[in-house]
Amino acid sequence: MTPIDLVHLAALRDRTSGSPEVVVGLIDGPVAVDHPDLAKQNIRPIPGRFDGACQRASSTACLHGTFVAGILSAKRTSAAPAICPDCTLLIRSIFAETTRQGEMPTADPEELGQAILDCIDAGAHVVNVSAALAQPTTKGERTVEAALDYAAKRGVLVIVAAGNQGTLGSTAITRHPWALPVVAYNLHGRPTEHSNLGSSIGRRGIGAPGDGVTSLGAEGKPLTLGGTSAAAPFVTGAVALLRSEFPNASAGHVKLAVTQPPSRRRTSVVPPLLDAWASFQSLETTHQRRRSH
Repeated sequence: MTPIDLVHLAALRDRTSGSPEVVVGLIDGPVAVDHPDLAKQNIRPIPGRFDGACQRASSTACLHGTFVAGILSAKRTSAAPAICPDCTLLIRSIFAETTRQGEMPTADPEELGQAILDCIDAGAHVVNVSAALAQPTTKGERTVEAALDYAAKRGVLVIVAAGNQGTLGSTAITRHPWALPVVAYNLHGRPTEHSNLGSSIGRRGIGAPGDGVTSLGAEGKPLTLGGTSAAAPFVTGAVALLRSEFPNASAGHVKLAVTQPPSRRRTSVVPPLLDAWASFQSLETTHQRRRSH
């Protein structure tokens, strides 16, 4: 069982590598944009507090950003999942490269809120947030909530990592009704013990591969990592492929297809596992595909 197989993504991935018209915003660390396995003709940093291109390939921020970018935008010939290499990827870095080796960087809530706004204003259709929130202030929470309100108004889906503290609860970003929180599942189809869970995550979230995921390493060799940061881009990539195939589907319809109708959910703090092929079939019954035009 591979991560791609776990969420029935292979058939959708075989149909399309995405469309350049579908724009994905990546809010993470900087990315090694000169990596030979990145489909870099479709990748561009957008201005922010931190540079979107790595200055130190060995930094935790660069390793993290490049790993997540590989899941989304690596060449299909690479070791990474390479879900939507032909989509356009915007890099909006929120992590400094000064974090000590092995220490996971965290996102300042106000910086995160601004990054979401920047991605939306730059044309993103879906935004991936594989970041842990630092302890938020009231002002910081309001900034994140306002950014997510803006995303909902603009029809931009925001996919967020649920977090890896093994806690039961929510944050300003995972509790927002428009955000789509992602829990990490292992290859046996069960949530990992470190994934955060909660009522809002169980009601509106989704599960994706977050154990034994291999993607690009900033220093050349592939990396195998896990956690909700690895799981979120599987959902983001699936959304990007669905938007590529069904350009006339609304963000709400795509979100519903990915998360499944509420009537199919049990009352639980654990969300169901993504089924990308079922999501495709759901949209196919109500929307014309791009290739049929």
